[in-house]
Amino acid sequence: MIVLNTHILIWWVSANNKLSEPAQKAITHELNNKGETLISSITAWEISMLVTKNRLNLTMDIDSWLQLVSEIEQVKFMPVNNKVAIESTRLPGEFHKDPADRMITALARTLSIPLITADKKIRRYQHVNTIW
Repeated sequence: MIVLNTHILIWWVSANNKLSEPAQKAITHELNNKGETLISSITAWEISMLVTKNRLNLTMDIDSWLQLVSEIEQVKFMPVNNKVAIESTRLPGEFHKDPADRMITALARTLSIPLITADKKIRRYQHVNTIW
């Protein structure tokens, strides 16, 4: 089981070659072994905000895009529940203030599973297991 950060989901679904080899292998491993690839629902919000602000262009409307992603076998959107929301405010040590990154990191920590991210701030954060 793994969690994908927002940019990783976008790169993976668009077959962008920005994914590192370890990231691509981890995603492929989960898919091939019927593991779960988790996406925080905050990612849907973040992608929608990027589209609204014209910082991301999708080949279809956001609703259709998210529907297609949710239909990928072994991909599961995880709602932001109270435990994750509260954990995001209690992340130990130094962590940046981006609310989406806090929620995504809290999801990975709460479930004790790796987070795939290229974000250097998150990768330097010693309290979450990351793959890049």
